[in-house]
Amino acid sequence: MNAADARIIVLETSGRVGQVALARGGALLALRRLDEARRHARDLVPALRDLLDEQKWRPRDIQAVIVSRGPGSYTGLRVGIMSAKTFAYATGCVLLAVDTFAAIALQAPAQVGRLDVIADAQQDKVYVQAFARSAEANAWVARTELRIVKANDWLAGREPDAWVSGPGLHSLAARLRGVPMVPSQDWEPRAESLLQIGCEQLLRGDRHDLWSLEPLYLRPSSAEEKWRARPNANQGSDRSKSEG
Repeated sequence: MNAADARIIVLETSGRVGQVALARGGALLALRRLDEARRHARDLVPALRDLLDEQKWRPRDIQAVIVSRGPGSYTGLRVGIMSAKTFAYATGCVLLAVDTFAAIALQAPAQVGRLDVIADAQQDKVYVQAFARSAEANAWVARTELRIVKANDWLAGREPDAWVSGPGLHSLAARLRGVPMVPSQDWEPRAESLLQIGCEQLLRGDRHDLWSLEPLYLRPSSAEEKWRARPNANQGSDRSKSEG
């Protein structure tokens, strides 16, 4: 495969507004934004079909599908990743997953050298990962693993010279007095950023296994936590073990 000329689908469903895009190599050709109400399951496939029709591409013409793997919206990530896996299985194209925070870091202005990317983890906690710009032009390296911490603990322990970006700023920006923040238009991941990282993976020969790829959550969804917290949940589990 000639990666520089590959026909590529990009799916970004971690953020507030889902995005479906087509690209040729590293050049974005067409982009469709999904319904802001996050009805990705309803909108994603029709949007992709329309884009393919406009470019006169058949599904079998696609050589790679790039998808964001989170963290982000639980429902959105499930829809995006399952759609990417299904498409890759049906067509035999390459499946590539991009960490959402790495894509957001790529969007930081040139003057930013250190960056914390954050997202809301609910219950006054945040997903956070620290990045630093490398010696290569516009290249970033992760300085820490992705983790979930209390918002106040992150604020108290963060490095003073680090800028902040990410969708978590939609709710936390008012608490960050004096903290340098990237412009608000760069807080959410863009299809172009996923495409750049995905193309680098493609050139290196990276591939993701469609059977094992999962969203990057770190914790159960709120619905799963409520289910596990039911008064009889542990009793049922103990009963199942004793019966087994």
